[in-house]
Amino acid sequence: MFALVVRFDLIDAEKAIAFDKLVAETVAAIRESEPGTLVYATHVVEDEPLARVFYEVYADQAAHRTHEQQPHTRRFLDERHLYTAGVRVEFLTPSAEKGLPA
Repeated sequence: MFALVVRFDLIDAEKAIAFDKLVAETVAAIRESEPGTLVYATHVVEDEPLARVFYEVYADQAAHRTHEQQPHTRRFLDERHLYTAGVRVEFLTPSAEKGLPA
């Protein structure tokens, strides 16, 4: 299993709307075409309307590499800078959990 968390800090409310549209399009394509992407959950941070957090779980590193190469992911990665003031990526090592594949 391979997991990460990404935080996006958005520029302003207008950019947040456009970012959320891009995310919705990206997630729809992930849902349809990426069996190795086990969890791809996007969240708005409570009391921080310009912050988004993604939680991503992949079957393994190969599934993550496949995800990164998909046209919809490439588009997201190429366009996200138009909407973001900052991005933070944290790679995770699972310890105690419920609901994740063994």
